[in-house]
Amino acid sequence: MPVLDRGLPIDDRWTDLADDQDIPAEGAVIVSLERWRAERDALTARRDAVGVRLKSNQLATEIADDLGSLSLVALEFPKFRDGRAFSAARELRERFDYKGEIRAFGHIIPDQYLFLTRVGVDTVVVPADRVGPAWAHALKEISVAFQPALGREEGSSLLRRHLKGTVPA
Repeated sequence: MPVLDRGLPIDDRWTDLADDQDIPAEGAVIVSLERWRAERDALTARRDAVGVRLKSNQLATEIADDLGSLSLVALEFPKFRDGRAFSAARELRERFDYKGEIRAFGHIIPDQYLFLTRVGVDTVVVPADRVGPAWAHALKEISVAFQPALGREEGSSLLRRHLKGTVPA
């Protein structure tokens, strides 16, 4: 499936492995949390990047101590209305200061894309038949937000008003 970065398809260097697949000698791999726990030593001994895939019911705290060894954390959206991965992404960035790639996968719709980037998601996996201009457009659809976002200098609408002196201190 295609991977989007800033609304555009990119070449995906990652291989998403099922638990029963052999780990290739080379190349970046994504494994489940269960496999990471079972094979952590072998995975960290590899010279290529390793990522962990979290299901929506698995918390970011479960990999907090391992984030220094992980180049990617993939967060599952089993249904578009399940927002737990939004919280996990924000927690990875704010609480754990995770600098690696955060990837969203599963049932994601373009309407969520801007909000995913606002909580720290870098890339999104989408079905091939759903790649199109709607994804890039979604990033520009809202120009002013009420809440502050990660890595956004413009801040929230309240902050803008306060800096302009239109909000009492």
